[in-house]
Amino acid sequence: MTRWRRPAWWSVLLTMAAAALFVRLGVWQLDRAAYKESLLQQYATAAAAAPVAFERVAATPPADAFPRVAVAGHWLADRAYLVDNPHHDARGGVEVYVPLVLPGQARLLLVDLGFLAGSGNEQLPQLPALPPGEVRLHGLYLPPPGVGLELGGDALAGQARWPKTTIYLDLAQVGRDLRRPLYPRVLALDADPAAIYQRAHAFDFSAMPPARHRAYAFQWFSFAVAVLAIFLVLHRKRRPRRTDKR
Repeated sequence: MTRWRRPAWWSVLLTMAAAALFVRLGVWQLDRAAYKESLLQQYATAAAAAPVAFERVAATPPADAFPRVAVAGHWLADRAYLVDNPHHDARGGVEVYVPLVLPGQARLLLVDLGFLAGSGNEQLPQLPALPPGEVRLHGLYLPPPGVGLELGGDALAGQARWPKTTIYLDLAQVGRDLRRPLYPRVLALDADPAAIYQRAHAFDFSAMPPARHRAYAFQWFSFAVAVLAIFLVLHRKRRPRRTDKR
């Protein structure tokens, strides 16, 4: 017959705290999966939508949407920024950003041309020449990529040669470097099979897709169950087995 030993109060508290923590982590992973799926759906919907005039959303873009816009201007071609972003390609490479000057506007629109693969050495890739004169562009008006840890401070201020390189993109730093105000988002150009640039811009979750978040959630929930199971096993008491007397 199985009996249960009365557990110490601290063991009950510790077990419940650990189980609650693991459940909370599992729920958080499910929330992250749902959030990323929502972003991917919004991005897919926006990419297939008809473009709207840039001026409609330029200064105050919708917080929960990524409008596809049409805009005209001319390149500030000698002011390119190269963001070291080697996860696209085994050879490494850079994400290329160039400012666009809009007619009659003081603000500059930073345009994400796409990813330019490297050649396997430490030299920067050669940037293709941009066309002179007015250009008409279509793309998604997206929040800039996350800054992350700003190790070493402003990397742009200390560079005198162009294009300038950095490991993250900070619109405030770019604006100070250009001495011009910028629009609050960047224009990620539509994919173009003829372009030398690879354009898989926003929300590339290949390193951590929603399915992986769900897998981690299952692991955390499993840990919660394991903690409770261990608690029960440790506090189970069995009567000694009877032995036959001779």
